[in-house]
Amino acid sequence: MATPPAGVRIDLWLWAVRLFPTRTASTAACRAGRVQLDGRTVKPAATVGPGDRIRAVTPGGERDVEVVRDLRRRVGAAIAVECYIDHTPPAPPRIVDTNGRRDRGSGRPTKRERRDIDRLRGRRP
Repeated sequence: MATPPAGVRIDLWLWAVRLFPTRTASTAACRAGRVQLDGRTVKPAATVGPGDRIRAVTPGGERDVEVVRDLRRRVGAAIAVECYIDHTPPAPPRIVDTNGRRDRGSGRPTKRERRDIDRLRGRRP
């Protein structure tokens, strides 16, 4: 009797721990080179096991995780968090600029005011 192969496909694991919303999205990310296993770009069929380090560009941003447990099926979010250690650095705090805000009830901005607002927000040179 043959023994089952160790590990699980990386695209399946990424989907199972909810780093990607669909398996198709995780497969596409692997094919596009946005997933690295232990520092090297991998194909969707690469196998992962406990101790492997994965860096992936997900819809929520870049993630750096270490595999703790194999998963072949998608699980709830509470269980999924227990299956990896997240080494992703925290996102920098957002700085909100209130200078480009208008007072409530002051009506629609004029064309000049819209240009000034766009310049402040970096949308226009």
